[in-house]
Amino acid sequence: MAKGPDAFRTISEAAEELSVPQHVLRFWETRFGFIKPMKRAGGRRFYRPVDIQVLAGVRRLLHDEGYTIKGVQKLHREQGIKVLMAAGAGEGAVAASPPPPPRAAQATGVSPLLLALRDLETAKARLDGLLRA
Repeated sequence: MAKGPDAFRTISEAAEELSVPQHVLRFWETRFGFIKPMKRAGGRRFYRPVDIQVLAGVRRLLHDEGYTIKGVQKLHREQGIKVLMAAGAGEGAVAASPPPPPRAAQATGVSPLLLALRDLETAKARLDGLLRA
């Protein structure tokens, strides 16, 4: 008889559902502080449905999307647990963190948007000059 969708899973059931070995789940607990299954007497782990969703997201990011462990940690730190759960549910592509500002913006302290505006104005002036010629 299969368990219901809201039932807790043992580590063997969770590993089978996620298609990863049990030792991988234990390893992920050491690397990702947000993975915290309930532990009963004797240290037996029980995974809640939410834990399974988060684990599915971690699995997808690491195995399918090509993220590193540090990348998943950063994603969690910047965007929270919900993005991991969404990844586990297969909801769209995971948004990467925005790129850092250009070095020129960092060095001068000028906003990247202002630098982009200057570049656009320069390009417009060149185009206007070409159209007049």
